[in-house]
Amino acid sequence: MSKVIIIGAGGVGRVVAHKCAQVPEIFSELILASRTLEKCQAIAESVLSKTGQSIQTYALNADDVAACTAFLKREKPDLVINVALPYQDLPLMDACLAAGVDYLDTANYEPPEEAKFEYKWQWSYRERYSAAGLTALLGSGFDPGVTNVFCAYAQKHLFDSIETIDILDANAGDHGYPFATNFNPEINIREITQKGRYWKDGQWIEVDAMSVHRSYDFPVVGQQDAYLLYHEELESLIENIHGLKQIRFWMTFSEKYLNYLRVLENVGMTSIQPIEVKGQEIQPIEFLKAVLPDPASLGARTKGKTCIGCDITGIQGNQKKRVFIYNVCDHEDSYREVGSQAISYTTGVPARIGAEMLLSGAWKKPGVWNMETMDPDPFMEALNKYGLPWQVLELPPESWIIGE
Repeated sequence: MSKVIIIGAGGVGRVVAHKCAQVPEIFSELILASRTLEKCQAIAESVLSKTGQSIQTYALNADDVAACTAFLKREKPDLVINVALPYQDLPLMDACLAAGVDYLDTANYEPPEEAKFEYKWQWSYRERYSAAGLTALLGSGFDPGVTNVFCAYAQKHLFDSIETIDILDANAGDHGYPFATNFNPEINIREITQKGRYWKDGQWIEVDAMSVHRSYDFPVVGQQDAYLLYHEELESLIENIHGLKQIRFWMTFSEKYLNYLRVLENVGMTSIQPIEVKGQEIQPIEFLKAVLPDPASLGARTKGKTCIGCDITGIQGNQKKRVFIYNVCDHEDSYREVGSQAISYTTGVPARIGAEMLLSGAWKKPGVWNMETMDPDPFMEALNKYGLPWQVLELPPESWIIGE
């Protein structure tokens, strides 16, 4: 029995609310808070109709540390699940620290004025959370999140030593629009237009955005073009997967998507540098976000599947070994269950599972932690139970990519 506050009422918040409400014996009291009360109320109505469980709703500015602290002190939750914007991670970590509440999020902090994805800002809270006896669990989504746990599971059960990891994220779904993003457009576009980076032989190697791509034959969704990006879980995995020689992150995009993105870049619409329009400053990407379809609205029209996993090579019993640990998620099945497409579903379900890990005590320990530092077994078991079943596919030992 526990009281949990969910902050953020987008597509992921919708999934987290529904999935928590399905298990009232764990999540006995739920509160959903966001800047836009109407969004919270719409989700609460859906949850009530699908699960019979009631959720309290509140308007809350997650940037306002004082207001958030007062809210948490008044409500006294056992845990805050932060599925708001990454810009709001630090204010909410400050509020949880001040109010004495455990914290969980799905993506690392990034400053609004710079597309920089690093854990250093949140890792700086380690001593303060530890001294307060509080737990902060970082990146409990799919990537980061489940991908970290896949790597920890492989390290514990499948390999004596891991040498390379390629994290691959394929969305083979179709929403029918000429161009739209599957989660917050501002965050999505900032992520894929920054320079790519990967880690090899103890150093970071930087490449131009979207300049390296290879074809990968995914289970179920088939052959897809995957592009090398930088993703935040690389930063923590190089610290926690022992003996690692190389780690990279890849995401699939259609040529049509990339053509639209290039045009938007060329006319300056993806820029985060403010410009003045009629006496007001605005980032062009903020305007673009306003005119693109709301990702939360895509669920009803999206068909197809996602496939996300980790292609891992290493040694077991003095023999070379390679596996692909993965999940396949269906957009239409996700929408039928919770009213969101699979991109939101694959992020929201791990957040709900991470919350259970903390509330049950299985992962509860003072400090600030990334997912792969925890015992992967109970989390992996819960993935199968709560809607994200995984498979381990044994592959020929040779690497799937020749050269760079």
